[in-house]
Amino acid sequence: MTTSKQDGMNYAPQGKPNHVVNPGEFVFAAAALDHGHIQGMTKGLIEAGAVLKWVFDPDHAKAASFAAKFPGAVAADRLEQILEDPEVRLVAAAAVPSERCELGLRVMDAGKDYFTDKTPFTTLEQLEAARAKVRETGRKYMVYYSERLHVESAVYAGQLIREGAIGRVLQVTGFGPHRLSASTRPDWFFQKEKYGGILCDIGSHQIEQFLYYAGCKDATVLQSKIANYNHPDYPELEDYGDATLVGDNGASQYFRVDWFTPDGLGTWGDGRTFILGTEGYIELRKYIDVGREPDGDHVYLVNKEGERHFAVHGQIGYPFFGELILDCLHRTEHAMTQEHAFKAAELCLKAQEMALRIT
Repeated sequence: MTTSKQDGMNYAPQGKPNHVVNPGEFVFAAAALDHGHIQGMTKGLIEAGAVLKWVFDPDHAKAASFAAKFPGAVAADRLEQILEDPEVRLVAAAAVPSERCELGLRVMDAGKDYFTDKTPFTTLEQLEAARAKVRETGRKYMVYYSERLHVESAVYAGQLIREGAIGRVLQVTGFGPHRLSASTRPDWFFQKEKYGGILCDIGSHQIEQFLYYAGCKDATVLQSKIANYNHPDYPELEDYGDATLVGDNGASQYFRVDWFTPDGLGTWGDGRTFILGTEGYIELRKYIDVGREPDGDHVYLVNKEGERHFAVHGQIGYPFFGELILDCLHRTEHAMTQEHAFKAAELCLKAQEMALRIT
């Protein structure tokens, strides 16, 4: 587990404890430790008051190492130990992307809610299977769209928009560059069938943010494109992608994602988001303010009241995790609706499917 922003795959933001339940009231398990995001997912739930009881991975040494970081957690020998435990209400998992749906179906069949790393699916067929299973079981299939949920500047931007700071949102532009660090990546990371493609994978963050900030229930992908510009040693890797969407309320989006973060940058990616409204605009410098501040979470707001800069690192927190716990307990949808989680996944899959490949 690391709080170093150099390593995006294993970066786990440090939040402040903000328990929404009493000790032992919400028990969960962590399973399928293939992606480092499971660390941030687990920390976020614990900071909100959840208790990690079990950890499972087919690599038992990996599970034991992970469990040792959390007092009281036990490494399970079999996934069934988790699924058969009536105390476990939710299973958090970061499996290989192509395997996330199958695991989720098993979790929901066991009567538990499922919380998966993004991207939640690699095919539209998986998405439809999950939708059917949610209808059948009434369980949740929640998704860790971390670039909004686990970033304080992104959380604060949502608050400003809800308060009417920039009026109606018209357009969202997002940039999601990432550092490749190819030598540290597992083999599946470079296999298209397993990771799904760049728009399906890290593009899912961007589309989810657009739907949220612009208040869209649905959207249409107008165009998308992908490329492997500079990594011939990894022919199935897509190191660049972009897309344009228009929402059902007329708002539009352009986003770009890539694996070209230079080594000299002090973080794994200079994530930026620009949100244009009828009465102003917001810029987010999520992870760094280049050449100025190594800390991220800078929010720039311009509207009729003037120009303002908010440095919100350590000030806002991550309310999603507490809201998710309460949603699981009370069967509500305050953290994120199931429709929203699935719609973001659907659109990133469609963007990937229709993408023009640049050679």
